[in-house]
Amino acid sequence: MTQAQAGSGALEALLQEDRRFPPPAELAANASVRDPQIYAAAGRDPEAYWAARAEEQVSWFRPWEQVLEWKAPFAKWFVGAEVNASYNCVDRHLQGPRADKPAIVFEGEPGDTRTITYRDLYAQVNLAAATLRRLGVKKGDKVAIYLPMIPEAAVVMLACARLGAPHTVVFGGFSPESLADRINDCQASYVVTSDGGWRRGAVVPLKANTDAALERTSTVKTCVVVRRVGDAAGVSMKEGRDVWWHEALEQTTESGQTECPPERLDAEHPLFILYTSGSTGKPKGILHTTGGYLVGTSLTHKWIFDLKEDDVFWCTADVGWVTGHSYVVYGPLCNGATCVMFEGTPDYPDKDRFWALVARHKVTILYTAPTAIRSFMRWGEAYPRRHDMSSLRLLGTVGEPINPEAWMWYREHIGGGRCPIVDTWWQTETGAIMISPLPGLTTTKPGSATLPFPGIDVDVVDERGDPVPLGRGGYLVVRRPWPAMLRTLWGDDERYIQTYWSKYPGMYFAGDGCRRDEEGYYWFLGRVDDVLNVSAHRIGTMELESALVSHPSVAEAAVIGIPDEITGQAIAAFVTPKMGVNADEALNHTLRQHVAQKIGPIARPKLIRFTSELPKTRSGKIMRRLLRDIAEGRILGDTSTLLDAGVVAQIKEQYEAQEA
Repeated sequence: MTQAQAGSGALEALLQEDRRFPPPAELAANASVRDPQIYAAAGRDPEAYWAARAEEQVSWFRPWEQVLEWKAPFAKWFVGAEVNASYNCVDRHLQGPRADKPAIVFEGEPGDTRTITYRDLYAQVNLAAATLRRLGVKKGDKVAIYLPMIPEAAVVMLACARLGAPHTVVFGGFSPESLADRINDCQASYVVTSDGGWRRGAVVPLKANTDAALERTSTVKTCVVVRRVGDAAGVSMKEGRDVWWHEALEQTTESGQTECPPERLDAEHPLFILYTSGSTGKPKGILHTTGGYLVGTSLTHKWIFDLKEDDVFWCTADVGWVTGHSYVVYGPLCNGATCVMFEGTPDYPDKDRFWALVARHKVTILYTAPTAIRSFMRWGEAYPRRHDMSSLRLLGTVGEPINPEAWMWYREHIGGGRCPIVDTWWQTETGAIMISPLPGLTTTKPGSATLPFPGIDVDVVDERGDPVPLGRGGYLVVRRPWPAMLRTLWGDDERYIQTYWSKYPGMYFAGDGCRRDEEGYYWFLGRVDDVLNVSAHRIGTMELESALVSHPSVAEAAVIGIPDEITGQAIAAFVTPKMGVNADEALNHTLRQHVAQKIGPIARPKLIRFTSELPKTRSGKIMRRLLRDIAEGRILGDTSTLLDAGVVAQIKEQYEAQEA
């Protein structure tokens, strides 16, 4: 039985879900997509379909000579075309009424606000690009961005895109070691960080973290520091390397060289490298290029969220994750949307912060994670009831499967029973949404991502790669290239092939278990590889185990994901201490802190259980499946391949004793 099939029992109840929600009549009558024939048209001639969408969505300096060059598994889209993402997100909106339309509406954790129009954004991106250029950044240079969720993050991303300098954004919650690993892998020459950021009333010391990271790197020439929190951060600046951003901007302004025309870039020019966890200890550098990515993100944003000119769109993701890249910055700004950016957390200073923002900024479209929704459910409906959220007209979910109870709570208590929900499935690797309702066409079912987006060819297959019947579980694959797809893993084509294209030759292996019901709707089971999905953040088990074993008290470690009603999955670690080490609560606390320091607070294990041995096969492979059985109180699966079957009973006894 495959892992996907094994997990399918959890979906039996889901597939009995009989609640149906057709599109509201008024929305359906005015939706961006109203003709159901779009699916068939896209399937009949995919290249013609994508070419038509590319002409509608993106402004090109030079047209393409060929829509798709496919030398499996390597794709080139819109071959020969020239384009610039910054031009598409900024410059082209200056003609007509959008020039003075808000592009970014920002609210900081302390309550400070900024509204940046498209005219303002044009000036800020030009000045930022001119300043980076004056500091030495040129086409092809890699720029690492380690910032809080502030407008400067989007401005610097767009400035890099303007210059043709690929950026790699590192989530501000990651540790100095994680930042250093990413800088070293892509050989970044420049870093843009800040003195700090606000989180629940405290300062996150981003500059201090950057200083620690740069002690482990050798490629960075210049570190640019944005002033966000002021003297509270206690910033130190290294002469000859560190530059204050506000001072650099002033110097550029004084020079009079504030205009920076966008580079005419090949459609396949790298736009960004974004690191995501893999099944080995080394994060994978996902490479996205410019033309196809812009087509995919802008089209899905427009169609799936039924975007209108007067919408206020809020995607709650941080720009350190792909959701922030695609649906905070590039997709919405390419469409000329008004986007909310928020620095803080949903529960500070109180658990109604999100709903206060919705009411204050008259948000019409909200896109957030099931993890957050489950937290809102736990806190209770009194918090959203404090605020007038009648401006909302559409809700979205992203990052992990959503259970029907959370889906219904979201609909009733946030959407007032009137807002359709678009539950979306996609990945860092796919670049844009792949499976989702179209709100003017699709009847939704709580817990299902529904149907593939027009032009996306997905399937569910068994271990051999054969399609499985409706109602059966299997592995999700993509059968045909799509414009926003990753092009490779940075500097490692072979790993790209092995990770995504070797299990089923000619098909992209998504790594997710999935079932289709009798109507062809997709229901996701979660990951089938050694990657955990914690609060919609992907974290590799190998990366976690490597962090644990790096502590001098640890001999071995195995990490699994366990169900968590808030985060979806939580991290559980089975640790074998070295001889003579006291396996007590103090060590438990020390190891949890150690992992948080090595990777970031998001990676701190929820629980650690000490054991004298780990279950291993005769070839030395740790049987994590049995550890999951123990942690979840299930009957143990097949132990016939273990080197010593008695170890499992011993671990079970030790685990239950520690639980007690």
